Amino acid sequence: MTVRLMETLSQLQPRMLEDLELLVSSESPSTQPMELVAAAEKVSAVGKSLLGREPVYLPGEGCTHLLWSLGVKPRVLIVCHYDTVWPVGTTSRWPFSVDGNKATGPGSFDMKAGIVQAFYAVHALGNPDGIQILITGDEETGSASSRGAIEKLAAEVEAVLVLEASLDGALKTSRKGSGMYRLHVRGRASHAGLEPEAGINATVEIAQQIPLIDDLQDIARGTSVTPTTLRSGEASNQVPPSAWLDIDVRATSMSELERVDVALRCLRPKLDGAALQVEGGIDRGPLEQARASALFDRASEVAAVLGLPPLRGVMAGGTSDGNLTAALGIPTLDGLGAVGAGAHSEGEWVQISAMPERAALLAGLVDSLLARPIEGSTNQ
Repeated sequence: MTVRLMETLSQLQPRMLEDLELLVSSESPSTQPMELVAAAEKVSAVGKSLLGREPVYLPGEGCTHLLWSLGVKPRVLIVCHYDTVWPVGTTSRWPFSVDGNKATGPGSFDMKAGIVQAFYAVHALGNPDGIQILITGDEETGSASSRGAIEKLAAEVEAVLVLEASLDGALKTSRKGSGMYRLHVRGRASHAGLEPEAGINATVEIAQQIPLIDDLQDIARGTSVTPTTLRSGEASNQVPPSAWLDIDVRATSMSELERVDVALRCLRPKLDGAALQVEGGIDRGPLEQARASALFDRASEVAAVLGLPPLRGVMAGGTSDGNLTAALGIPTLDGLGAVGAGAHSEGEWVQISAMPERAALLAGLVDSLLARPIEGSTNQ
């Protein structure tokens, strides 16, 4: 089976490119429900044409998630998302186009080419029993309404394969976990000219907290603690009564995320009468290499049989839905999607010649997992 996959999918490359154009041309910004509905219908149509069946529509907040289930007993879950970061109207100035071996357009790399590759990979296998394909519509905004479905489905399978895009073809064998926080400061307003001493200056308070927050990072351990968005005050002639600061936390281990979480909640005011409140918390645990190593080894075996170059594994600073499944203890491998560059940036592009290769890699990996489960998988 694995030997024939490359030839089969290479012959389907023109059709893969047509389907990619269809999906990219259907804009799907995460915050636009009407566009997401239309885009979901396009994804559904492509999936139905290749898998021979309609998906189950899972309702979300402002979007729909699509689930294909092949067979009775799910064993491998493939995870994709069809929402993008690009606002409505982007395709009018930057439409899908092809230049040599590159296809470009908003969302082409992250991650509509991955969706196409997933459909064609399973199609090339003859739609075998034991596969589920989940395509969500809110990953770019944190997977708030799809998280429950992702975790429920992952808890029932032996392995999760995530079709996020791949820079230079490297697979994501680990990802940092994340925490998202907002620090609120409450002071007291007064006239900035007449009696500033009567106020409690929230700007001064939050300015003294920022160095303490910055000191929580530990670059040697791969932990970043980054103060980001800041707002303070209500009028230029008033001692600011309130302020808030957003804080982005990334770490390679759960213990580091927990250390920073405790430290942020232990911050104390520097000015008499000021008050602090911390909102938010740990959002996603890390995808630790231990959860990906066996799958990466299996993928490397498949790549060798297909005649592909040796695979590389890298750690990614960003999070994905793979963080959610790995946190459950389910073997998870990420970065199996498109090869290209420019995620979330103008001009993102996909390497066209790599599309059938990556689809063949995915198909071969799925075929291998169905024939021989990962040793020690909790759901065997």
